[in-house]
Amino acid sequence: MSGQPGEKTVFQTSNPWKPVTDVRADVAIVYSVKDHHGKGNMTFEQRVQSWRDKGYKTHFMTGIAWGEYQDYFTGKWDGKWHLDEGQVTQKGDTLWHGRLVPYIVPSMNFIKYMKEAVIKRVIDAGIDAIFLEEPEFWARSGYSTAFKKEWKEYYGFDWRPQHESPENTYLSNKLKYHLYYRALNECFTYAKEYGKTKGMNVRCYVPTHSLVNYSQWMIVSPEASLASLPCVDGYIAQVWTGTSREPNFFNGEKKERVFETAFLEYGSMESMTAPTGRKMFFLTDPIEDWPRDWADYKKNYQATFTAQLLYPMIADYEVMPWPDRIYQGLYRTSANSDKKAQIPRFYSTQMQVMINTLNNMPLSENKVNGSQGIGILMSNSLMFQRFPTHSGYEDPQLANFYGQALPLLKRGVPVKTVHIENVSFPQTWKDVSILIMSYANMKPMDKTAHDHLAAWVKNGGVLIYSGRDDDAFQRVQEWWNTGGNTFQAPSEHLFRTLGLKEPYQAGEYTCGKGKVVILRNDPKEFVLKANSDEEYINTVKKLYEAKAGEATLQYKNHFALTRGPYEIISVVDENSDASPYVLKGKLIDLFDPEIPVLDQKQVNPGEQAFLYNIGSVKNPKTPQVLAAAARVYDEKVSKKSYTFIARSPASTTNVMRVLLPAQAKKIQVTDAAGKPVESKTSWDAASKTCFLSFENNPDGVQVKLSW
Repeated sequence: MSGQPGEKTVFQTSNPWKPVTDVRADVAIVYSVKDHHGKGNMTFEQRVQSWRDKGYKTHFMTGIAWGEYQDYFTGKWDGKWHLDEGQVTQKGDTLWHGRLVPYIVPSMNFIKYMKEAVIKRVIDAGIDAIFLEEPEFWARSGYSTAFKKEWKEYYGFDWRPQHESPENTYLSNKLKYHLYYRALNECFTYAKEYGKTKGMNVRCYVPTHSLVNYSQWMIVSPEASLASLPCVDGYIAQVWTGTSREPNFFNGEKKERVFETAFLEYGSMESMTAPTGRKMFFLTDPIEDWPRDWADYKKNYQATFTAQLLYPMIADYEVMPWPDRIYQGLYRTSANSDKKAQIPRFYSTQMQVMINTLNNMPLSENKVNGSQGIGILMSNSLMFQRFPTHSGYEDPQLANFYGQALPLLKRGVPVKTVHIENVSFPQTWKDVSILIMSYANMKPMDKTAHDHLAAWVKNGGVLIYSGRDDDAFQRVQEWWNTGGNTFQAPSEHLFRTLGLKEPYQAGEYTCGKGKVVILRNDPKEFVLKANSDEEYINTVKKLYEAKAGEATLQYKNHFALTRGPYEIISVVDENSDASPYVLKGKLIDLFDPEIPVLDQKQVNPGEQAFLYNIGSVKNPKTPQVLAAAARVYDEKVSKKSYTFIARSPASTTNVMRVLLPAQAKKIQVTDAAGKPVESKTSWDAASKTCFLSFENNPDGVQVKLSW
């Protein structure tokens, strides 16, 4: 289910068009239906029109768990106050997203408001794509009257406080999960049905953090289950510096690992949707919600941007959220300074070079280099066990997940994630030869998943199960210990389904054409202390090499991928190999605002590179823009000249590298009125590229190169 043509790149904004935020992606997603948003003097419809007038397609976004719904909360909509519908903690505190904006317990009445006051108005404005973002229920909430009412309706018995038992926690989180599943299903089904009455095919998307992040941040959200709803057309993967810098444990050390975390976050979003055929936009953000300095933003933007590009079967992007705060916000000039300034020119130029590559970033059948086929099983129930702690069982910083992933990723193995909710789709298994799993930090919500897992193993798959099965959630009242089942832990049902005999001790077992290996350690044990992952890694290595025949499990310190003319490289640190990765050729450095042509690029541990390989240009005799901090329109090529128009936000610097058959004898750069624009140019004879730089203009700058 892909979008319409010309919907490859998008951005979200709550403001009208301005020259300084004319980002030039395909789609402007207009945020919130509130009239006079901020201190603006425009209605929602006027804001939408301001973008359409500049040639943008317009979509719509708003929050489903919070938003500018003061008319609902203060009684303007139906005459009743609804501030008691917020999410409330054990202490009785409402969780607020902003003034008079609580995180919501989404009642049917609130859903009715969303349909009538928001969605209907958006469709009436002619918008046919709706994004309802961040369906978030905080794990620490679940104490409000509104939640207790929903509990009684859902379970048929009175509310129980979640802190009193693992059982209550599990019940509470299953309900939180259900409430946002219901809210999105109701809102999107209505949007599609109402759209049809107006002859419109309304498409519906969920912008959401990854399962990795929501689990780590202790938030419950429907995630993977939404992909099977017919009313959900896709997602935006909201991964950025703010989510990816959440610390995790590896080799006994807790710290930020932005590239690795982003790689796993994007991976979990990709694997969640790929088997279902839904559309996926990947998001990055050149800054983040937390105030930091520009150098910090740049370093981490490069890490997350590289991570997203290492998924070659995703080529739709949200190029940035909130351009106003990026271009006009004030942030620290350095880490130890209180002085604040708007985005430096070097960074806005680099960022625009990067986002303009996304308008033509190709899909690719190429794979990230390294040993393929190792998957780590995830479930939405990862979000159910995070808060509060019961019986003293701790899982610090989601260490049971990272304990499975980081020992491999840090050795250069491009692990993928597999969602237990998707095991019934044959596509899920396409590239998986070894599956690693644990029920220490999640539980199977549906027993039929075990039938699919067992069938895959019996057909030749290799399953590694790692877990002591002694956390308090093993014994919650669930399908594996009710209705005639008396299993002490869900893994016992899995092992029985696989044909294993009790007592399911650590060891290796043959199962049909496949194998099962049981490790009686929780995966967190591999990362919470230094040098504790050897047995785990050696087990994976032995099984991989036995299955792969001649191939060995390749350890290295980098990930590299070629996508069309683009070379994407990340070198990891915390690896026994501290050597740099070196690439040779005619390479444009897209992380350098001067976009120089290099003969070789050295990438050091802890760094990333994004390069345009001039040697990979398909038609090198045709004049073309290879890289630019502007979007190029209206290209015209004749025997002796090449003309085009470059558009990008005002108050930014454009740099371009243009491939030409010969050095230009004449270069004309003029504005929309035909007046000359000051420019800098140089010629690189070895690569046959012309460097050109001038002040950007959203009205367009006309360039004519003659030779």
